[in-house]
Amino acid sequence: MNRTIPLQLSRSLLDAAGVSASFHHLERIPIRNRLLIVSNHRSLLDAPLLMKAISRPVRFACHYYMSQVPLLQQAIALMGAFPLEADHRRQSSFFRQSAKFLQANQVVGVFPEGAAPMVKVNAPQQLSPFYRGFAHLALRVPVDGLAILPIAIASREEKQGRLAPLALFRRFDPSEALFQCDGWHSAILYRHVDVLFGHPLLIDEGWKSQYRGSNGAALARELTHACWSQIAEMLAR
Repeated sequence: MNRTIPLQLSRSLLDAAGVSASFHHLERIPIRNRLLIVSNHRSLLDAPLLMKAISRPVRFACHYYMSQVPLLQQAIALMGAFPLEADHRRQSSFFRQSAKFLQANQVVGVFPEGAAPMVKVNAPQQLSPFYRGFAHLALRVPVDGLAILPIAIASREEKQGRLAPLALFRRFDPSEALFQCDGWHSAILYRHVDVLFGHPLLIDEGWKSQYRGSNGAALARELTHACWSQIAEMLAR
């Protein structure tokens, strides 16, 4: 991946959209670790916003339908995002692609709330439950020195519009339950937003040895909750 193109595109998109962003606790960004960033998700601008915040390209996992829509397919490729596969292959494709990028020392980004907040918009400070796939990835991937960095995107002023009818998205991914409803996919445009960095969680051999034992599922829940709690606390400020 050309490192400059995703960053340039991110900055250009945010400038064109007129987004005013403030970044807090930048000193918490790990410098020497392999990095998995975890954030809440509210807007299509979240991925470029986070890349601008850390000044590094990020390999974001994105929804399958994005790889099926003309022009959008090309856009996510330029941004360095990787689409997941559909149906039962979604989780395995996430693990396979994410592991490859982390082993190559590229930053991977995950929005563990999934697509739900993009369809049914919450209040800016409300955080949906997290899927635990990123925690299993962090505990399983064969790399040393991996850090998970929780990040909160706190919208202070925004405009809410409608992107397209859900029926249109259903044509590109009929397997997605969220697209089976009537209504519209939302389009949140930030005006003023704070990006707050939490405390990184280092996945050391202690974590991994526990995960290989009999309590792997419980450990993934614990790690997921630790990230969720940090982000929820930062959103509430």
